[in-house]
Amino acid sequence: MENIVENKPEKTINPWLTTVAVMTATFIFVLDGTIANVALPQMAGSFSSSNDEATWILTSYLIASGIVVPSVDWFSKLFGRKHFFIGCILLFTAASLFCGLSRSLDVMIFSRILQGLGGGALLPVSQAILLEAFPKEKRALAMSIFGFGVVVAPVIGPVLGGWLTDNWSWSWIFYINIPFGIFAAIASRMWIVDPPYARKQKNPYIDYIGFTLLIIWLVTLQVVLDKGNNADWFNATWVCVVSTISVIAMVLFIYSQIKQKRSIINLGVFKDRSFLLGTIILVLVNMVLYASTTIMPLFLQNLLGYSAFLSGYSLMPRGIGSIAALALYSLLSDKIDFRIFTALGLILLGVSGLMFGFLNLEISMINIILPNLFFGFSVGLTVTVLSTVSMETISNADMTNASGVQNLVKNIGAAVGTSLVATMISRYSQVFQHNMVEYLNPLNPIYSDRLNELTMFFAQMEEFTFAQVKAQGMLYQQLVQQSTLWAYMHSFRIFGVVCFVCLPLLLCYGRKKDSSKVNKTQEM
Repeated sequence: MENIVENKPEKTINPWLTTVAVMTATFIFVLDGTIANVALPQMAGSFSSSNDEATWILTSYLIASGIVVPSVDWFSKLFGRKHFFIGCILLFTAASLFCGLSRSLDVMIFSRILQGLGGGALLPVSQAILLEAFPKEKRALAMSIFGFGVVVAPVIGPVLGGWLTDNWSWSWIFYINIPFGIFAAIASRMWIVDPPYARKQKNPYIDYIGFTLLIIWLVTLQVVLDKGNNADWFNATWVCVVSTISVIAMVLFIYSQIKQKRSIINLGVFKDRSFLLGTIILVLVNMVLYASTTIMPLFLQNLLGYSAFLSGYSLMPRGIGSIAALALYSLLSDKIDFRIFTALGLILLGVSGLMFGFLNLEISMINIILPNLFFGFSVGLTVTVLSTVSMETISNADMTNASGVQNLVKNIGAAVGTSLVATMISRYSQVFQHNMVEYLNPLNPIYSDRLNELTMFFAQMEEFTFAQVKAQGMLYQQLVQQSTLWAYMHSFRIFGVVCFVCLPLLLCYGRKKDSSKVNKTQEM
């Protein structure tokens, strides 16, 4: 009876209807990766938390997404890929509602974890469904649509998030997902059909040991990254204990994946030199990308006084630059060595970091827009090239596994970069403040002159003693502002240098293999 059911003709759905369902889910997931960044200062204020604590809202989402990616294949077999996909959309949508209703940082982090668990599987499953919906000769078109959606969403995210935050409240950046999520779930129910191999299977095997170790490793890593700075890192006993548990779980996880024949992920893909080098560079670029995207709105709003909408508007050129990079690569990829494209992307990424590293508090909007344009172009070029080249010598059978492994480590890199930059801003601002405070000395003629000027100004409105105290307070606030500025600039410069450090890795690449050799490799 089962064989008769299996041999029934497949229900045919217009691939463009499938595209609408899949891309709606993909779009809201990618949109949420950038829409919350511009609202971090407002959320921090609502939860009475510091800016570095508010970054937990981003890192928890990334780590939770990373946990789900390696288990996508098992969940698809357990529930059927279509049902699993719809379930992820519904969980993501419900979690978005919880995020909007959150009134404490703890509840928000928990809701973001649920959102990450729901959204983490959407990209890999969407990509697989799109590839199968179109015939082979139109798969390039399908991936172009997919890539365009992934690129356009980050363009709209900061602007839309800023507008909603300024005109409504930060809660609406999450509420906006609800109608689109419901539509995506209904559309997926009607317009997605699972092929036989993607349907529900009886008793699918999963590496429970590896999956448990993966969860322990990433959860403990998340705790250390989020709370380590406030606890003074390894000066706190509990940080040392949790870090030790995380390292042990990581080592055991890697060991189990190497030794077990049916492991949750196959680490053998790292034997492929192209995949290994591409993944290393992509992880570092992801660290720079997420770190910069996190602190840029904070810099613009806290130091330059930009509104949430203006800070989002100033980030929009990143998306425009990414679209330009996609167009350039699609036109010239067959004519120019991929290493030249990648080197150009890394150089421009480093240059944009250095451009950000020499800003001051008296800049105009163009000083922000131009580096962001370079930044978006360089990230788009680097990520597009390496995402393609790193998978080029991976066989079709290993493609899903390789994609899952790469996305897992990229998410970890993004979480580390986000937490690292929050620590850098906090620590560097303290260091610079400590170094500068000695200049607030009566023996310093510049300080004395400035203090007298401000004291005389305030003395016109109140007693001399209060006027002097107010003048001293104003000068100290200027010192704090300047030390914070230097912290941001120093962090941008460091990330710029990291991009230049990646350049020698390109020398380890061989020349791009021709298509015939690649096809033979994939068939093996």
